[in-house]
Amino acid sequence: MVDEALKEKAPMDAPVASPCVDICRLDALGLCIGCRRTIREISEWSRASEARRRQILQGLVGRPGANPTE
Repeated sequence: MVDEALKEKAPMDAPVASPCVDICRLDALGLCIGCRRTIREISEWSRASEARRRQILQGLVGRPGANPTE
């Protein structure tokens, strides 16, 4: 029952917040030092579907510097 309640509160088409933290510089790998997105992902964000935004966020998980403990 709890899972159903969560689904109702957070539908898959709910707006996805941008990971931008206003530190907009690319590192040597071509990743933003603030959010770890590529320039292509950053430029795509404003016109991307919510599903695509979730894909972009999922792709950040294993990137260098994406975890504060690194």
